[in-house]
Amino acid sequence: MEVLCDSCQAKLSIPDEKLPAGQRVRVKCPRCGNRMTVEAPGMKPEPADASEQPLEKPPAEYEAPPPDGMAGLDDAEAESALHAYGEGEKLALIMVTQTDPAEPIEDALERLGYNGIQAKNTSEALAKMHFQNFDLLILSDRFDNSPLKESPVLQYLNHLSMSVRRRMFVLLMGDTFRTMDPMVAFAMSANLVANWKDLERLPNILRRAIADHERFYKVFMDTLKETGKV
Repeated sequence: MEVLCDSCQAKLSIPDEKLPAGQRVRVKCPRCGNRMTVEAPGMKPEPADASEQPLEKPPAEYEAPPPDGMAGLDDAEAESALHAYGEGEKLALIMVTQTDPAEPIEDALERLGYNGIQAKNTSEALAKMHFQNFDLLILSDRFDNSPLKESPVLQYLNHLSMSVRRRMFVLLMGDTFRTMDPMVAFAMSANLVANWKDLERLPNILRRAIADHERFYKVFMDTLKETGKV
């Protein structure tokens, strides 16, 4: 089950098998230390006057583990992953190597109104994605020495529900890509691919591709809103 911390708004994923069925459980948030009481699966609804009756048993204790990808982070990296951003702020996650030209990417994102956030390795990238909803993700074919076909980042994205994944725009950067090749992007489960040689054109390329993406989903998203499904 998933629990939203009422203090820091972190989303906690708790395996059902870790919770005692039919009981209230005290959960400690690994982000802020806040303790919450949640109802485990199988909890029977209380009678109307249950608030006046003492609990038969005190709530069980369960300390939620760090999210996937955070176990290997030091304190500074974990703090970075848990950073809170402003409501409505457009966020972009940059996953490139130290030898990749990151500065032109950051400049392009700034021109397009995105707050560019860098991840140093796969663990940090996965941790950031767990706690933040990114509008745009830029992944290098050399990031953390993982070929794109074996990239844990792409594997993570491919296992997201479509309702979450369709809100993200994923750009893959590589030396072998032909910029804006739709078939390669489709095969790689990305929205766009681009060659490093076209980095100077990145602002215009992204602006056009993202606009096309938004137009494609506009009718679909409007229909979901009208039916109350989003």
